[in-house]
Amino acid sequence: MPTTSDTPQKILVTGAAGFIASRVCALLRGEGREVAGLDNFNDAYDLRLKDWRWAQLEKAGGVELHRLDLNDSAGLRKLFQKHAAGRTAPFDAVVNLAARAGVRASVENPAVYVESNVSGALNLLEMCREFGVKKFVLASTSSLYGRDHPTPYREDMNTDRQLSPYAATKKAAEAMAYTYHFLHGIDVSVLRYFTVYGPAGRPDMTPLRFVQRISEGRTISVFGDGSQSRDFTYVDDIARGTIAALRPAGYEIFNLGSDEPLKLSAMITLIEELVGRKAKIDYLPWHPADMMMTWADISKARRMLDWSPKTAFREGLGRLAQWYSENRDWAREIDTD
Repeated sequence: MPTTSDTPQKILVTGAAGFIASRVCALLRGEGREVAGLDNFNDAYDLRLKDWRWAQLEKAGGVELHRLDLNDSAGLRKLFQKHAAGRTAPFDAVVNLAARAGVRASVENPAVYVESNVSGALNLLEMCREFGVKKFVLASTSSLYGRDHPTPYREDMNTDRQLSPYAATKKAAEAMAYTYHFLHGIDVSVLRYFTVYGPAGRPDMTPLRFVQRISEGRTISVFGDGSQSRDFTYVDDIARGTIAALRPAGYEIFNLGSDEPLKLSAMITLIEELVGRKAKIDYLPWHPADMMMTWADISKARRMLDWSPKTAFREGLGRLAQWYSENRDWAREIDTD
């Protein structure tokens, strides 16, 4: 456990209008920390979700928000310079949650993933080096584990055979972060997230997509027969783990997952119960970039971060379904194709 002097109090969070980052910002402010957030509002998915999350942060107050792209080096430098005034470093820590996410979309447009996930991370690491920021938390992904490992996945497993450009760019960002740790002494925590879900989640992921489409009587698409399983992890648990990773680590990689994989078919059945409608399912061929199973070994995070998930899947999915019902007037129009 870190001492009080080790605990970062002024933190920059990137991707602040994103699903995970918006919750990280809110929880940090709830702990009384000083938070700056930035987001470029890219069109990777329906912007109404980002607008809603951003509005929640503005309504709550206490987070300094900036519309800024990580590849805008001049704008990024101005932000760091502004916060460096009178301090040894502009921020005690940087939490980089800004990224292009999505396995299948990365197959269609890999270049934009390299720009965001590799070049953007590099620009941010350069700012940390130049301005003396000593702590860097990097969001990564369970997609790095590919399909050839036994489950559950451990952090020390080989991750050299990614199945998608998305996973490959996150692997590149991990490697770049290690380089900056080795050369410049930046303390780095890499977090491999496992299938995050919850209210106002990403519309390209099955939980929100299926809740919306089943609620509205629309057809859902299932690649394969539904027997694939995912280590679904509730967003607030992920946000707590992200904040726990702010403690000194050297250079460490941590899995953050539920450690309880669930079959896609079982999730569909539960959504049907929660929304009171039967699903209309279109079964499609298996996508080669998809993994058959994700399952996190979280023993390292338990041991070193004193972290474990608290939210059962039924409870978390119920919160998502309730959020959808409460925001249905606009959430029904979210593009989930």
